[in-house]
Amino acid sequence: MKKLITNTLLTSVLIGSPLIPTSGCGKKSVIPPTPTTKSGSTVTEGKDINYPLADGTYSENSLSVEGTLDDSSPSNIEHLGSLSIDATQGEQSDEYKQKHGRSTPGLTPIYFDFDQASVRPDMADRMITNAEYLQGVGNTVIIEGNCDDRGTKEYNLALAERRAINVKDYLINLGVDPLRVRTVSYGEERPLFVGQDEFSWSQNRRADFVLE
Repeated sequence: MKKLITNTLLTSVLIGSPLIPTSGCGKKSVIPPTPTTKSGSTVTEGKDINYPLADGTYSENSLSVEGTLDDSSPSNIEHLGSLSIDATQGEQSDEYKQKHGRSTPGLTPIYFDFDQASVRPDMADRMITNAEYLQGVGNTVIIEGNCDDRGTKEYNLALAERRAINVKDYLINLGVDPLRVRTVSYGEERPLFVGQDEFSWSQNRRADFVLE
C-alpha cells in the first residue's frame, strides 16, 4: 500500500516537473549589443557620440564678413563693385567727397539738376575726361545713379536709374565699349551728405563711376 502511494506521488512530481517539455516556450530576455563608434570605441549611454569633423571645420571666425559674399549675380557684383570705395568714405573729408563722390580715383562724378536725368552741359568736359580714362583701361565700369531724398523712394529709384542710363549712353557715344559699361540705381538710399540743405542735396544728385 505504501509502495502504491509512493509510485503515485512520484508520477505526479514527474508530470509537473519543468524538465518535461510542454506545449509552450518560455520567453528569454534580449540584451541589445553595446553601440560602438566607427573607430570601435564603446559609446557610454546618455552621452553624445563624438563624430569626426568634416574637412574645412566650420567656425564663426571663418565666416565672410557681411557684404563680401559673391554669388556671381549681376546685382551682387554691382553692389560689390562699390564696396571697396565705400569702405573708406567715412574717413574722407567733405572736400574729398565733393570732388570724387564715390567714384574710383581717376574718374569724376557727374551732377544733375533737381528732378532731372539729362547730363548737364557743364558736365560735358567731365564726361569726355572720364571716357578717355576708361578707354585707357580694360576694366568694366559701373555707373551708380543717386538722388537726394526729396520725393518718394520709388520715384527716386527710377530717377536715379534714368540718370545712370543717360550717363552710360553718353559714354557709348564718346566711344566707350557698351559691353564695358553697366548701371545700378541706388535712389536716395546712399546719400554722400546727410544735411537737409541745398548743398547736400546738390551733392547727392550724382552719378559715380566705379571700376570693377
